[in-house]
Amino acid sequence: MKQRSTTHIIFKATFAVLLAVASILPVPAQAQQITSRKVTLGSSQPSTSTSHNFTFTAPQSTTIQSIEFLYCDTPSGACTPGAAGSNGVPAGINTNTAALNGAPANLGSAGTWSVAGAPSQGRVRISATGAAGSPSAGSTVNFNTITNPSIVSGQGKTFYVRIATFSDAAWSTPIDSGVVAGAVTNQIQVTASVDETLNFCAFQAGATCGAGTGATVALGTLSSSVATGATSKLVAGTNASTGYVISYLGATLTGPTTIAATGLTGAQSSTGTAQFGINLVSNAGTPGPAQGSNPSGGSGSASANYGTGNTYSFVPSTLTQVASAGGASADTVYTVSYLANIPSNQQAGSYSTTLTYVCTATF
Repeated sequence: MKQRSTTHIIFKATFAVLLAVASILPVPAQAQQITSRKVTLGSSQPSTSTSHNFTFTAPQSTTIQSIEFLYCDTPSGACTPGAAGSNGVPAGINTNTAALNGAPANLGSAGTWSVAGAPSQGRVRISATGAAGSPSAGSTVNFNTITNPSIVSGQGKTFYVRIATFSDAAWSTPIDSGVVAGAVTNQIQVTASVDETLNFCAFQAGATCGAGTGATVALGTLSSSVATGATSKLVAGTNASTGYVISYLGATLTGPTTIAATGLTGAQSSTGTAQFGINLVSNAGTPGPAQGSNPSGGSGSASANYGTGNTYSFVPSTLTQVASAGGASADTVYTVSYLANIPSNQQAGSYSTTLTYVCTATF
């Protein structure tokens, strides 16, 4: 009985020692699932070299010394890096050219990261020198020059990247892991064409372009003591690369006799003399020629002999340039001001002329 009691005491003592040792030994951390994980492709075009940017959150505070990115056809199961298109590695992929695009972020407080390890198609490994600290939410690892997988018969291709973190720099002591998915597919080509366009119309003051009523400029009764004026409108615009030219063709005011034109170099209003001319800019003259306004909108402008205020030019019966745009232009609105003066002995009667404005675009 005495011996049994001694044995029982020794057993209890040994058990107590084991419990004490167990309480001071470290307990290995259990691998956990990486969260908030994704891969963003710079391009989803198949067989194209582009960036693959990874974002994830490591759930444990263990310092990460190395990371592996394994490209596979499936999220789980067999996947052995080697030749693309075999052993579960996506066909057409090229990870051997992968390079870090900037330093990884939020993986700890220190460390210089680089692509390391022998290249093996479908697997990219990085490791750190001097890594310390704990990873934080939103860790990022960005690669460039990875060639996307190829596709077959125009179908899209989904691939998976298995991410694993390690506490050593040799990818041998795992911490956590997770899988992300990416996809490549054909691009959508959108085509369209723009036809050559030219917008041009001539209309009377107070009307609108395209009203279809024609244009009548009524100068009324002419006087040798007061200059007479009125206006009409032109609108021109084009997508022609070299723009457009507006010209006019017509006779001077003609009735029982003619009223002399002001000529190409133009003249200011001179009451009591025979004058007929036009311009396309603002004029200060009330009473007398209508005030008009400068060209507005687009890039069109009046030609040199028709772009000076209170100066009017007119070349009878000769196609003469009056305005232009040097390139493609939105619509420009021109006010054409007409001037008429007569001497006191101008023969009485009805006077008129018909002017034809021509707009030519060069494409």
